Amino acid sequence: MNTAMTQAVDGGMGDKAAEQVTYDVAILGSGLAGSMLAAILARQGTKVLLLDGGQHPRFAIGESTIPYTLLTLRTLAERYDVPEIAALASFTDTTKTIGPRFGIKRHFGFLLHHENTPQNPREVNEFGTPKQILHEAAHYFRQDVDAYLFHVAAKYGAKVRQNFLVDDLDFDGSGVTLSGRRGAFRARYLVDASGFRSPVADKFGLREDPVRFKHHSRSLWNHALNVTPTDRLFDHIAQELRPPLPWYEGTVHHMFERGWAWVIGFDNNKVSTNPLCSIGMTVDPRKYPKVPGMSPEEDFARLCAPFPDIARQFEGAIPVREWVSTDRLQYSSKTTVGDRWVLLSHAAGFIDPLFSRGLSNTCEAINVLAYRLLRAVKDDDFSAERFANVDRLQQSMLDCNDELVNAAYISWEDYGLWSAVFRIWGWGANAGTYRMQEALTKFREDGRDEHFSTLEDVAHPGLYWPDNDGFADLHNLMVKQTDAVEAGTTTAAEATDVLYEEILRADYFPKGFGLAEREVRFVVPSPKAMVNLVRWAAKDGDPQVARMLTANLQAAVKAKLRGKKLF
Repeated sequence: MNTAMTQAVDGGMGDKAAEQVTYDVAILGSGLAGSMLAAILARQGTKVLLLDGGQHPRFAIGESTIPYTLLTLRTLAERYDVPEIAALASFTDTTKTIGPRFGIKRHFGFLLHHENTPQNPREVNEFGTPKQILHEAAHYFRQDVDAYLFHVAAKYGAKVRQNFLVDDLDFDGSGVTLSGRRGAFRARYLVDASGFRSPVADKFGLREDPVRFKHHSRSLWNHALNVTPTDRLFDHIAQELRPPLPWYEGTVHHMFERGWAWVIGFDNNKVSTNPLCSIGMTVDPRKYPKVPGMSPEEDFARLCAPFPDIARQFEGAIPVREWVSTDRLQYSSKTTVGDRWVLLSHAAGFIDPLFSRGLSNTCEAINVLAYRLLRAVKDDDFSAERFANVDRLQQSMLDCNDELVNAAYISWEDYGLWSAVFRIWGWGANAGTYRMQEALTKFREDGRDEHFSTLEDVAHPGLYWPDNDGFADLHNLMVKQTDAVEAGTTTAAEATDVLYEEILRADYFPKGFGLAEREVRFVVPSPKAMVNLVRWAAKDGDPQVARMLTANLQAAVKAKLRGKKLF
């Protein structure tokens, strides 16, 4: 690295005291969240300081995306004029911009397992995206993604400082002083995007004890070589029982009672030069407690052993890092905003990697925080009241995800119940994506920011589809029924019937699309299916559903005529 680049990245100060400059916003943590926000603020002319106790490149997890995440990335890129963010919104652009180090994600794949029994090919689900309409997503190799965003922030003028450990935070009426062994910095506002070990949470005693969430899980993970592609495990399965998209070309979830394992390949496409695969296991510690003295690698093998096909997937895999093993993953905060500070994303709380909600929550929180910060800098008003909706959204996203993930863990004792939870999750995430795309389409037409800000005025924040009362009621019904199964007051079969009865009755839940039909395991809609979905909505659907789907179909047709895809 040349001298000029070293100064740009390290702050150009070595071990000398930091210069006496007051920044508009200081950001702790230069991972995906902190670097993306820094790039947005700096691009808009804000004086930004980005601090991190480590340096890039570095290992990180959070590698799987969903369409809602990709669409929010495009929204951030266009709303805040940072086109580099849009490079992360498709496999093609990510590979072209950053390099051929990424996996392709064509679907979410789910396979339910039972102890000491081969996997039943009828107890599977796959949810894919129509490639004729939507871009294919990437499995993020996070060390490259995070470093890319970090350098984008520096390019737009953020002052970046790596290997700077903050020892003390001193807030007063005009800002905050951040002190460390290598100097001190001054800022008018502080964003803590540092994660679980949040200095702001520590300073103000913000962590809730006990954690308010119902869900319990612990996790182990690593990157590995020589992971058997999932499809090879099932070569013996009849063709009609195989999914339309290869398992290994998506994010694979191996579920079992109160736990699941993931397989996220970076080596699952012809252009990738990355031989690694992300592997991990997340389990309820009340059922699968740690064994004293057992290494994480031994623990992982022990958890796989009762499930023959999961064990075969990882047989012969070669870990390339030290295993990470956590205690309970869930943590929460009393509040996420205060006078002159905010806890962003994983500094605020965390639930579970299931359904890839972490990256989605991060991008959604940045979207509602960034424009408020820009206005606060202009008005010189950094009071907590200005950011109350940021706290409302972040807390609600955590609470709703807690309910969803906890319901899923309960449902894995019975495939029928899981299939209902799968469909409720799938439609909610898709409806929310259509809703966001409708706003982005309007913004592209007239440039009015209110198309985004009005999305925040909702009755059910935290749900992917937060402004539909019927879907909110269905979510609550799912929670009630799975809780009853766990309590033993109803059976899994009875709960399943209750949920499907509502799904089939509801005018907000699509028919003929594959999600409402209990016998359909693989939901990979074709363009024809999308057209049929719009026709159903226009004839029998909820008016909001009809409007969103019609708007999105029209936008997709226009994009197709221009030789592009919708998002």
